[in-house]
Amino acid sequence: MQKQTSMKSALAVLFGFWVMGFADVIGISVTYAKEQFSWSESEAGFLPFMVFFWFLVLSVPTAALMNRIGRKNTVLVSMAFTFAGMSLPFFLFNEGILYLAFALLGIGNTLLQVSLNPLLTNVISGKLLTSALTAGQLIKAISAFVGPMLAVFCSLRWGSWESMFLIYAGITLLSAIWLSVTSIEKESTTGQASLSIKSTFSLLGNSKIVWLFFAIICVVGLDVGMNTITPKLLMSRLDMAKEVAGYGTSWYFAARTVGAFVGVFLLSRVSEKVYFSVNMIIALLAVIGLAFSFSYAGILVIVCVIAFCAAGIFSVIYSLALRVLPEKANGISGLMITGVSGGAVIPLLMGIAADYWGTLNGALFILALCVVYLLICSFRITILKVK
Repeated sequence: MQKQTSMKSALAVLFGFWVMGFADVIGISVTYAKEQFSWSESEAGFLPFMVFFWFLVLSVPTAALMNRIGRKNTVLVSMAFTFAGMSLPFFLFNEGILYLAFALLGIGNTLLQVSLNPLLTNVISGKLLTSALTAGQLIKAISAFVGPMLAVFCSLRWGSWESMFLIYAGITLLSAIWLSVTSIEKESTTGQASLSIKSTFSLLGNSKIVWLFFAIICVVGLDVGMNTITPKLLMSRLDMAKEVAGYGTSWYFAARTVGAFVGVFLLSRVSEKVYFSVNMIIALLAVIGLAFSFSYAGILVIVCVIAFCAAGIFSVIYSLALRVLPEKANGISGLMITGVSGGAVIPLLMGIAADYWGTLNGALFILALCVVYLLICSFRITILKVK
């Protein structure tokens, strides 16, 4: 009976990872909104900023909130923000509402990413925990993969791509209700009371943490940047309709999902540092190649290569950071999640660069800089001798 209860609790928590994947719909949303509202590249780049900016300002405070009200309640608060954001476009849809909707989605996603993984440890422990965390990331990846196809379906079926937000609101409400009626053992907060914003950011006094923190910014920026630029490349270079170009983002997420699983296999046989360096060398060559690719197959293959290479890098960087100061794991975790704000900064810089140079190659240049930093970091951490 206890095992069945634990399984039911685990399923309720794991379903939350589907909601976590909603943030990745930003890529296809930028494609549709840019055309619908005649945005410049800079204005389009501000939409991802509205989502990922909150990781910069709310990650550490969320950890403190979680310590006060508990993990389950923090997840439910995150669902409330997400539901509100996804419901707004149903009642009124314009530029301002779209920005507000994604801001609320970003706030909800920040709270969710900080609290959902720890909540999973309340219902699953021991050797099964790693498998459960991997399953959660798989669910998130599938949610991200389905997002662009859902937008295309809503556009073709109802002539309204934004109808997908109402579907997302319904799924969020279902997840919140399921979790709220699920019994989960109360977590212990022992040893967490000393966690503060000041103590967390003081970790940046460690040079290894600084390198890895900016690596998180770059790898998340690369991921979100590729998410947003893929359909734009297909539309601008091949004159594709946005509905067809939107499938390019799904290819990206499919390759990222495969890359994550292959990464788990490879990381059990080669060192993280070798995996990190080799993947970034290949990714850099791919980003450079993308600037000179003008065929449908060529663009998709290169996009998939970049997604495959980048898929496991976040977890590698995160793991290396935790091993720098294992006794301060909670603070480091909060700091690394703060680095997810790279998903706000990098697309914004891409939009500015694209407008300045008058070509998407300006945006690709920003992505190349991210990969160059990650490549340097992969060698630098060897010099710094991260354990």
